[in-house]
Amino acid sequence: MAKIISYQEIKSQDRCRYDGISIGEVMLRIDPRDVPTARMRDSIRVFQGGGETNVACGLAYTFGLRSAVLTALVDDPIGENIRNQMREAGVDVSRILWWNTKNDGSRYSTNQKGGLHNGINFTYNGAGVIPSNTTYYRAHSPATQLEPGDFDFDELFGEQGVRVFNTGGIFTLIGARTAELAIEAARKAAEHGTFVAADLNYRSKVEPDKGKARAINQQLAPYLGFLVGNDSDLSDALGYDTKSKKGAGFDDWLPAYQETIKRVAKDFPNLSLIGTQWRGAHNADLISWAAVLYDTKSDTWYTAPVRENVPIRDRTGGGDSFASGVLAAILKGKDLETAVNWGAAHGMLVQEIPGDITMVNQAAVEAEVKRAGAGGGVKATR
Repeated sequence: MAKIISYQEIKSQDRCRYDGISIGEVMLRIDPRDVPTARMRDSIRVFQGGGETNVACGLAYTFGLRSAVLTALVDDPIGENIRNQMREAGVDVSRILWWNTKNDGSRYSTNQKGGLHNGINFTYNGAGVIPSNTTYYRAHSPATQLEPGDFDFDELFGEQGVRVFNTGGIFTLIGARTAELAIEAARKAAEHGTFVAADLNYRSKVEPDKGKARAINQQLAPYLGFLVGNDSDLSDALGYDTKSKKGAGFDDWLPAYQETIKRVAKDFPNLSLIGTQWRGAHNADLISWAAVLYDTKSDTWYTAPVRENVPIRDRTGGGDSFASGVLAAILKGKDLETAVNWGAAHGMLVQEIPGDITMVNQAAVEAEVKRAGAGGGVKATR
């Protein structure tokens, strides 16, 4: 196996075409606003989003880095809408694989009746004691058909050069061979000296069999330099249980999480960073929020200030924005204290804004870091 690159060994920007590459599914998200999906009629909103590709969007739009996505779309107006939204986020979409609708018998072809269709989800944000809820239409999206050989990783990681590659636990479970593809990509990235990150991101609606998720991630984890996973994901998707009480506050949760992470780091010595966001959900509109990052080699922990009782508008994308904030700081040569704070701030901000990604700039992230660090409130700017 190739040497796994640590976060201290990430390639310099001048050696690479891309700062970040994400492989995963991207979907059209329909937001019914303030009513549950069954009651939506008009005034809906439409976004694009995907657990892995949201990271690329954050790197590009918020932090001004060069990112691209590896995904698949059907070449129709919905696919165009998704692509156009990603373009607005500054993401390079030139490496998307397009399925035509000519039904011509080729590998990348489907019919016009939706034999394959772009993934769609309906996500109601919830309100008060009514939880958020997502309904998926993704079983026959082109991303589920992706398999090893669909992308030229030697050209991408070798000839073009990539500093960071990320994938995640949603993509590995959506298709018959998407796990093989993600593992192939991680292996090739490592062979070419690219830093590899993954978010466990377990979703029972995607794959109810936790054993399958654990088996896949046990194969993927040896290629990673950075693992993102909260306590529930570490249990569901990797098989490591955290001995903390349900609903525990951050101060009570952290020692139990640290104990779990020490075991993960011991079993996977290739990991140089492990971390997660922490969300204490009081109801659908009110959360407490924090983040933690562990440097495995120096045995050092970094935590962001706990934000208590913060009203939110949309909880989707908090973990993805945490990951992109951490990676952006590292790619820009910042220390890990900055990295965990950028991750926490970016993850907080995305929950204050409708949609899967923030579309704020780096200055807004830095302002939120400063505000949280000082324990301050919010002042209008006029």
